[in-house]
Amino acid sequence: MPTLAEVVRFCDERTRRHAWKDHPNALNGLQLENEGRVTRLGAAVDAGRVPFARAAAAGIDFLIVHHGLYWTPPQPLVGACYARFATAIHANLAVYGCHLPLDGHPELGNNPLLARQLGLTPDATFLTPPGSEPVACSAPYSGGRSALRAALEKNYGRVVAIEHGSSRPARVAFCSGSGNSAVPELPALGIDTLVTGELREEWYNFAEEHGLNLYCCGHYATEVHGVRALATEAARHFGLPWEFIATENPL
Repeated sequence: MPTLAEVVRFCDERTRRHAWKDHPNALNGLQLENEGRVTRLGAAVDAGRVPFARAAAAGIDFLIVHHGLYWTPPQPLVGACYARFATAIHANLAVYGCHLPLDGHPELGNNPLLARQLGLTPDATFLTPPGSEPVACSAPYSGGRSALRAALEKNYGRVVAIEHGSSRPARVAFCSGSGNSAVPELPALGIDTLVTGELREEWYNFAEEHGLNLYCCGHYATEVHGVRALATEAARHFGLPWEFIATENPL
């Protein structure tokens, strides 16, 4: 049975989390400890009372999440905020948050995994925060736009397609979750097709004017891959069971 410190060390080293300069409140790494041992791993996209309660019911005592506990400024531990923490603490549930490292990591990242889900091999990266490593990636593509859309609709329950680019794109870019930062970089890169989670309304006009194909597959849905990949590797390394904790998030 591994110690909490051993599992945290494995996750830190495997994700190389210190190589990414993330949002100030991401606080990647161990965010809430347990009593010091790990017997069952879990993975979820979001930290929250419901995912914590479902993890507790499954006997999980180490939960990897993409969106951690501390995105907002410090809040009093009252009401819903108290319930969130109390659910985890009463269940002896450690919470490990990992944001940008689980978007851009070449093996564990949401974006390379999105590409591989479509049978594509990413060979270039972009969208590099200052002092960080790149988050998004792109891959060569030889199929038609209609085939790409069909493949996405097979994997994702709802795909919003904005198609003003080439009917046979030469490359496809990937930026899970919010793609708002990725869209304006596409023209300079010579890429006219992006698979992402969600976009602001303003990018429709930009896509018309710059001839882009934009496919929005859901913020949550495009960010299940990284936490699953890390949990799978950690579970295999330590010989522990693991489980994905899903929610009904449609966004």
